[in-house]
Formats: sequence, C-alpha cells, structure tokens
Amino acid sequence: MTLAPVGTSDLLVSPLNLGGNVFGWTADEATSFAVLDAYVAGGGNFVDTADAYSAWAPGHSGGESEEVIGRWLAARGNRDDVVVATKVGSHPAFKGLSADTIKAAAEASLTRLGTDRIDLYYTHFDDESVEVEEIIGALDALVREGKVRQIGVSNISVERLRASLELSDREGLAKYVAIQPHYNLVSRDTYEGERAALAAEHGLSAMPYWGLAAGFLTGKYRPGGPAVASQRAAGAAKLLEDPRALRVLAALDTIAAAHGTEQASVALAWLAAQPTVLAPIASARTVDQLAPLLAFEQLALTDAELAMLTEASAG
Repeated sequence: MTLAPVGTSDLLVSPLNLGGNVFGWTADEATSFAVLDAYVAGGGNFVDTADAYSAWAPGHSGGESEEVIGRWLAARGNRDDVVVATKVGSHPAFKGLSADTIKAAAEASLTRLGTDRIDLYYTHFDDESVEVEEIIGALDALVREGKVRQIGVSNISVERLRASLELSDREGLAKYVAIQPHYNLVSRDTYEGERAALAAEHGLSAMPYWGLAAGFLTGKYRPGGPAVASQRAAGAAKLLEDPRALRVLAALDTIAAAHGTEQASVALAWLAAQPTVLAPIASARTVDQLAPLLAFEQLALTDAELAMLTEASAG
C-alpha cells in the first residue's frame, strides 16, 4: 500500500485504517492475531483502537482491545512498523477529559499496549465541562514528554473544534492533525459541511469511523433476505427501511459488478475519494472479511461512478 502523511505530521499511514473494536470481543485473541498478521502482510500499518473497547460486553471492563494489540505487537516484535492510534475519555475508570484523567488514562493505555508511546492519541468524545485550554494543555504535556507523538479528535462540536485549533496555533501547543468523524455513504451530514471545511482549513486528515455503516455497506443485509447473526445486525437492518440506503445499495451492486469486486471495496473507495479523507476505518472479525477491505486501494472508480454514489446517498 502507498503510505501518506497524517495531516501536517510525520506519521505515514496506509489507506486502510484497521479498526480494533472487535479485538478481544467478537474476535478472540487467536483470530485477532490472524487478522492483524494478514493486514500487515497486505501492506497495512495503521491500527485504531480505544481504551474503552470493549467495556460494553458482558464481563469486560474496557481495555481488552488494547491488551490484545499490545500482546500481538510484543509477539511479532514489530512496534516500530505499526502506527497505533487509541482514544481517551470513555473508559469506565477514566471518564471525561480533565487533565488528570487524560494523564492517568494515557499511562494505562501505554501499559496495556506494552509500549512507550502512542502514535496518534484521540479525544474520543468531547467533555464540555472542561475548557479546551485544559484539554489541549494536557495533551501537549504528553507530546512534550514523548508519550504521544501526535493528537487527534473524534466526536466534537464545530465550535469546540475551532476553539481548540485556534488555541494551539495561538499558544504554540500540540495541535490536532486528524479528525475521526462518523462518516459513510449513508451518514454524510455528520461530517460534510462545517466540520470538513474546518478540517481542510487546518490541514487535518479525516479517518472516518463506521465506514461501512455497521456492515450495511458490505451488501450482506437485503430486504427480505435471511437474518444475519452479528452483534451489529440490528442497527444495520434498520437501514433497510430507508429508501436512500436502498438506493446506495443498488448503486454499490451495479458498480461492484462492473469491477468484479465487492460492495465493501466500492464503499470504502468512495469514502477515500472525499475531500480531507485519508484512511477510512473498517474492522474485520475474520481474515476472510479483511480481503475486500484491503482491496479498495486498488479500485479505481470513474468520475461517473463516484457521482452515481454521491447522488444515490444525497438528501
């Protein structure tokens, strides 16, 4: 895969950002290791997780994904070859974004990952009870200590994002180089417009999460089709009631057939072609699920095909 820089930073990453939310949850450790091995063998180098993954699962407390990734990095001895991104603010024991919480959560993530630095550290959800000066100040301290290389932001209002970026510029503090928005062919309003414009203005790279809309954009969910047994099936199945989502599915089918590829590859190729988007996030529970994700970089959609998808997903 061709590597590209994250924003204005020196981090070089592959076009597919492998999501780690399934590791230690719907993918056990052996399967997670196999997926990670196949991802690296396919040219990938960019793994995304969060300290909260997978606190929602029965018997889990958060940090399971980081622990699996940490053990894989240690077993393979490849830490310097992999760009590791994680997030702060949602772990049950480290809720919010106070300076003390950010510091403590970062130390816990470093321990679980078995590393001395986090390559890209996102605020997971904004904490509006804390001033942006405190949040950016705490993140800047981690960068200065060498525990974090670059910082990013995920779910945040346009106003708070702008204030954070302007503060970093004004005070010479660490500045967000990446934004991780909820963005895909059936969820465009959450990023397009002011957020995307602000990201472009400040040179941020977008790494959209839910790039395949909880599996809907793989094409495995169909009106009247068989039920799909997965943790995300209920959310994806709801989209079958949305006429716009069905238009998108039809367009994906047409384009995938024309290229002899899978719908997931087409959906990610459209996403990667959007302004500011650098590396869409997608996860795989099995090695078989990984193949169409890796394949999207080699898929050259025509302008007409991109326009077909954009039109189908509009409104």
